[in-house]
Amino acid sequence: MLQRESDTMKRNFPAALGAFALVMATNAAAAPDQEADAAIRARLLTAPADVARMTVLAQAPATGAGQPTTPAGPSQRLTLEEAHAIALKNHPGVVAADYRALAAGEVYKEARAGLLPQVSLYGSFARADSANTRILAGGLNNPSVYNRAAFGAGASQLITDFGRTRNLAASAKLQANAEDQNAQATRGQVLLEVDRSFFGVLQAQALQNVAQQTVDTRQLLLDRVTVLAENKLKSELDVSFARVALEQSKLLLQSARNDFDSALASLSAVLGYDTQQRFDLVEAAPAPAASARDLDPLIDEALRNRPELESLRNQRDAALRVARSLRDARFPTISAVIASGDAPSHDVRLPDTYTAGGLQLSVPLFAGGFYEARQHEAEYRARVAGEALRAFEDDVTRDVRIAWLNLNSSRERFRTTQQLSRYANDAYQLAEARYKAGSSSIVELSQAQLELTSAQIGEAGAQYDVRIQESALNFQIGELTGAAGSASTR
Repeated sequence: MLQRESDTMKRNFPAALGAFALVMATNAAAAPDQEADAAIRARLLTAPADVARMTVLAQAPATGAGQPTTPAGPSQRLTLEEAHAIALKNHPGVVAADYRALAAGEVYKEARAGLLPQVSLYGSFARADSANTRILAGGLNNPSVYNRAAFGAGASQLITDFGRTRNLAASAKLQANAEDQNAQATRGQVLLEVDRSFFGVLQAQALQNVAQQTVDTRQLLLDRVTVLAENKLKSELDVSFARVALEQSKLLLQSARNDFDSALASLSAVLGYDTQQRFDLVEAAPAPAASARDLDPLIDEALRNRPELESLRNQRDAALRVARSLRDARFPTISAVIASGDAPSHDVRLPDTYTAGGLQLSVPLFAGGFYEARQHEAEYRARVAGEALRAFEDDVTRDVRIAWLNLNSSRERFRTTQQLSRYANDAYQLAEARYKAGSSSIVELSQAQLELTSAQIGEAGAQYDVRIQESALNFQIGELTGAAGSASTR
């Protein structure tokens, strides 16, 4: 037992000493032995150039989504345009929105049917107990019942109801248009989510590349310091620091891999797949950054193009049409009716054929205030729809302004992170050269590595954050929604 505890203390002593030195000192490294074997020193000190090359983040964006840990199987090549097409075809939200639009179109046909002729076929067969059968109670019409078998047809045509049916049909048409605009808005929202997920995968891949490069760099540093320590050119404290840095980079890589798999899961879901897919994402060359456009034209464009606003305008107009139709419900209704038929088997007192026609006039006189109250209800609901439109216009103005500010901020952040990454790389090169010459400690080198990794992560994240914010602004002003509409599969 004592021997085991002694061995454990010996193994943990360098790490404990390294952690203590990080807090208490910044120059704890031992100077290299100047009398060591020159051949070993020359062989080992050729590594820093390789280290520097491995730590520089590639400026060109990745062309593929890499090899995620899950799921297994071949990957599917996917561009952003192909992702848009797949999402518009497979996403259940888009399909449901299309069905709602189609259903609203059928409602318009139902309302319009009241303006068209109504034709029905009839058939009757009656058998009475005797030739003099009369219905003595239960009806005010002619109570005579004759033995007969007859068939015929009847037609009716609305002549006028002073606009009631036409207003109802117009309201249904506006509601159908509103559902079409809602379907457009749904496509735009889905495409925005596709963009976010697509660039999120690329962003996670770039971060994973940085993490992998960090692991490779620190592993090489640990190997080099270990050999130097074995040859008494560096202390065990340096080895301990290098091990701690390597394990930290492995934790970073594990987190990056998990984030990458999560991003793939999100992309698979937004594309309408029920299982996670593997994609080899192909990113188009980014367009040159355009100068920031003025805000006011963007707001005007959003107020013209956003389908949600057009939907609310249609709903407001539809509510006004309903109010007018309910006002017209208090006016007379005039219809033409015609009926014709034949009786192949009948009582001798009945004719063989019959034809009749006439005009029907219906005038509502009094219903206890029902018609007037219903009209006022519809008018109030139309005003509610108008206020909802005005509120959403204010929200669109706010959202465009925020998206514009976020895009400008992300562009500035990307430029700053590029500068920071270059400076951090220069600082790392200098720190490595100082450490190689023995004029600085491994603490300084580890700090330079940490700052370089942080700068590279910030640059990779900012690069794709600009693309995401551009998509968000395009959605807010209605451009992404317009692309959705042109790509509709309906």
